[in-house]
Amino acid sequence: MKAPNENPADPFKKALAEATKVMADDPDLTIAYSVDPSGLSGDTMRLPQVSRRMTRDEVLLARGTADALALYRRYHNTETHAKYRPQGQMARDLYEVMETARCEAMGARDLPGTAVNIDAKIGHEATRAGYEQITNASDAPLATAAGYMIRHLATGRDLPRGAQNVMELWRGFIEDQAGGTLDDLQTKLSDQTEFARFARQIIEDLGYGDQLGDDPDEPDPEDDAADEAQEDDNPESEGQEDSDDDQAEADPERSQEQTQDSSEAEVSMDDMADQEFDEEAEMPEGDAPLEPPPPAPHSDADPNYAAFTTEFDEEIGAEELADPVELERLRAYLDQQLEPLKGAVSRLANKLQRRLQAQQNRSWLFDMEEGILDAGRLARVVANPTTPLSFKVEKDTEFRDTVVTLLLDNSGSMRGRPISIAAICADVLARTLERCSVKVEILGFTTRAWKGGLSREKWLAGGREAGPGRLNDLRHIIYKQADAPWRRTRPNLGLMMKEGLLKENIDGEALEWAHRRSLARREQRKILMVISDGAPVDDSTLSVNPANYLEKHLRDVITMIERKKAVELLAIGIGHDVTRYYSRAVTITDVEQLAGAMTEQLAALFDSDPRKRARVLGMRKVG
Repeated sequence: MKAPNENPADPFKKALAEATKVMADDPDLTIAYSVDPSGLSGDTMRLPQVSRRMTRDEVLLARGTADALALYRRYHNTETHAKYRPQGQMARDLYEVMETARCEAMGARDLPGTAVNIDAKIGHEATRAGYEQITNASDAPLATAAGYMIRHLATGRDLPRGAQNVMELWRGFIEDQAGGTLDDLQTKLSDQTEFARFARQIIEDLGYGDQLGDDPDEPDPEDDAADEAQEDDNPESEGQEDSDDDQAEADPERSQEQTQDSSEAEVSMDDMADQEFDEEAEMPEGDAPLEPPPPAPHSDADPNYAAFTTEFDEEIGAEELADPVELERLRAYLDQQLEPLKGAVSRLANKLQRRLQAQQNRSWLFDMEEGILDAGRLARVVANPTTPLSFKVEKDTEFRDTVVTLLLDNSGSMRGRPISIAAICADVLARTLERCSVKVEILGFTTRAWKGGLSREKWLAGGREAGPGRLNDLRHIIYKQADAPWRRTRPNLGLMMKEGLLKENIDGEALEWAHRRSLARREQRKILMVISDGAPVDDSTLSVNPANYLEKHLRDVITMIERKKAVELLAIGIGHDVTRYYSRAVTITDVEQLAGAMTEQLAALFDSDPRKRARVLGMRKVG
């Protein structure tokens, strides 16, 4: 007999955990059910949480995720994978999804029952990402499409509808570029080393060969170069010149420096002395030579952060990206999508309004010599005309003279329900705060194109300069200016539903942009709330810069804002932990919680009790 408090899902979880260990061929594997993203971490596997209701979708997702991760554990060799991993971000993404598809295809061949479960997982992920609504290949991630295609060709199975749509959008391009290589797919599946070489060839065929790095199968040329240098090391000038030539071919930059040094050495000592004498004669003692000032750094937070070009960046109003008719249609679609949520959001908005208006209750100082005439005490003057008039003065409150900026992540990973709820919550908060005389600005950030856009084309045409910095076209969107009334800008938020708008995210520059706009405001109190779903990602930039280039800049910007303290900064992370970036942040695991999180965070900022405010905002210490 089942205990009264026993979770009905526990027997299923236990059975799935044991089956997963057997499939992974790892009896020491630890299985955990968590609301955190699924994955493998060492000897621990995280699977999606299964509620007491055990709905069909929850069961299928848990089974599919368990099978996919178990097969990856069974057929994947970490050392081989690391040996052939490319250097560039886009090439790495392609490499990773193809290896995952290989492991799942191996499972479908050896354990046919896993194919149906993994199909359910793929279908769930595709639906959540909104892949069914995509109509242009530029709006679908190429790496994801390549992974789908490898699995389809290896298993012969049709994909779920959303995944099939993404694959078909890119299928023509992939087959045109890599069709010959794909013919060998079936012969490469069983051997991970052969498949890794096969995957690198596919990446090169698709145009990302420059991101592969050195060929791991080629011998290390450093040993041969050392031997040649030792053989050529002799005092004869001719031998020295040969050694210099070899070294110039191996290291062109060093060769150029040596050439420049040798040219400078040709200047005679007499000429150098004359030159120094002339400079001393022309310049008064103590004055510095007149040189043009260095260019201003691209970022105030990090002088080493750069952008290859800002020529194609844009700061644009939402109404300029769609005509009024389209904005109204998109707004209606947004309202329709979130009809079931409106009641809950409205209740939270009313709660926020009550809390804010409680802080706005007027308080007065009476019997003042000047100010507003106190009508309540005029009876004394009527009764005794010699009584002086009484005035009152309203007390200042901390609540007044405030502007709130909402900065919304408009990246492709927000597609679907996350961006819909972020849009409607921003809309409701703007309306609520406006009733409380608090001005609100709503901003969004993304890029104009996938894979670098015009900036990358200019970089390629210019000879592929090393370390170019940010290499994509920014798009910073103004949905509502702080001084604009809500009723005029209401349709603008529908733009977030526009197909093809959401692309990549460069958080650091967007945050710095929003911060500059806040500083330019005349209000005494400035609040900046960031809503994002993870770290900054831009394949084009990360493929030619250090892997932490954008993340480091984001951390530097946050540090600068928190150090200056001119703007109060807080953040809400959707599905990803943003507390590692922001000191005042909250992470939600379900987009349905966004409305409540935004409401509580904003209400806490206006709470008169500093201890309560600190508790909600997650501050460690109250000053």
